Amino acid sequence: MTSPDDDGASPKRLLTARRGVLAVAVAVVAALMVRRWPRPENSAAGRALSASQPALPDDLQIADSGTVDEIVDGDTVVLRDGRQVRLVGTQAPKLALGRKNFIDWPLSPQSKDALGALVASETVDLAFGGLREDRHGRTLAHLVRKDGLWVQGAMLAAGMCRVYSFADNRAAVAPMLDLERAARGEQLGIWDHPYYAIRDPREAEAQIGQFELVQGDVLHAADARSGTYLNFGRDWSTDFTVFVRREDRRIFDEDGFDLLALEGRQIRVRGWLVDRDGPMIEISHPEQIEVL
Repeated sequence: MTSPDDDGASPKRLLTARRGVLAVAVAVVAALMVRRWPRPENSAAGRALSASQPALPDDLQIADSGTVDEIVDGDTVVLRDGRQVRLVGTQAPKLALGRKNFIDWPLSPQSKDALGALVASETVDLAFGGLREDRHGRTLAHLVRKDGLWVQGAMLAAGMCRVYSFADNRAAVAPMLDLERAARGEQLGIWDHPYYAIRDPREAEAQIGQFELVQGDVLHAADARSGTYLNFGRDWSTDFTVFVRREDRRIFDEDGFDLLALEGRQIRVRGWLVDRDGPMIEISHPEQIEVL
């Protein structure tokens, strides 16, 4: 098996992405220093010689604005008008926030501080590319500072969050994955902590109930009445499996994504691990799968 970060990208593309992530992350570090927020634990990006800002992708449209009043955690803010905004497309390390039997994830305070350094008390634009509100009433938006900095891009570039997409909010996921991949290659932020390591399929059972990135070779791909199964071991009832419901395959078909063609390929998948006759991740859209 190749290393977890060998994704088949060209050396030129990887070099460009890594130069970009260092440049973006130093901007985050500079903001932390100016506002005296605690710096992220991994300061490698702070040694970069130049800085740039990730710009908002073209498939996102600015449609609103507001002033940030509170930083809830590394992927959620509250605006002065009372709206709670979830930084759609990302998942930062979670804080317990008073929830029973929940403990802070590693680096969750640092992620919150990094987001605060970027947007605390700032007036930001809200950009959308899919569903605009979740079932909890939170606004699902991309944040853009008035200087043009795309906040999700900056957080991903600094290694302060992971890509976390949904079938009804797929816009900009491709460039977000590129930024995440480059930050992981530099072991920035969360990518320098074992809690967020990419898992081998044989490790999946021990991570039930967690959101994980799992990478391995698809041993067998098959259609069934209920959907499509990608099996990573010979015992489908106990080994790690990826499942796509029949009703969700339409998105894959529309994108020309042949699930059965993944047999024999190495892929990286992301999602919540559940126990269904062995560890399983259910996939609802193509961006949850990276073909390596």
